[in-house]
Amino acid sequence: MSHLILLFSLFLAPAFADEGSQKSAQNLCSNDVSHRRQKRDWIWNQMHIKEEIDTPLPHHVGKITSSVRNNNAKYIIEGEYANTIFKVEETSGDVYAFERLDREKKAEYELTALIIDRTNNRSLERPSKFIIKVYDINDNAPVFVQKVFNGSVPEMSPVGTSVTKVTAVDADDPTVSGHATVTYEVTTGGEYFSIDDSG
Repeated sequence: MSHLILLFSLFLAPAFADEGSQKSAQNLCSNDVSHRRQKRDWIWNQMHIKEEIDTPLPHHVGKITSSVRNNNAKYIIEGEYANTIFKVEETSGDVYAFERLDREKKAEYELTALIIDRTNNRSLERPSKFIIKVYDINDNAPVFVQKVFNGSVPEMSPVGTSVTKVTAVDADDPTVSGHATVTYEVTTGGEYFSIDDSG
């Protein structure tokens, strides 16, 4: 019986040893993979800037940031008005506007962020597109769509009879509360005529 137990333990010992070596090999393999495969990501919030800012230029728009860790990393931007209206600080990723922007001329700009190794110009991460939105300020007065509106009404018409319709438009952003709202007022002849908010 003691011989049987001894033989059984001898058979088990190599099996356990083999299992341990497999586990250590798996650990080494997984460690190796974790060193080789690094997930990198661009990190930023949506960029925006108010139109017609009257403080001294340049105006800070936002910051492009990558999780890449490289002492030779350099940020670059490409696209609409890159390196003319918009410039990026190559080490920090801070983006600046070097002109006052007008939302009524252009409401958003599409650019591309890149991060490269300055020693060999090799990309350290895939380029990523981003949009700079220009926020509206209420800087436009409503204007009538034509110079003269003609109207007529038969004499002795009952009160409330429609005479004509006028229309004015506002170039400000209609999605911002109150910025493009148009109201009407009769400035002369108010004793005879009134106008509602539809014109």
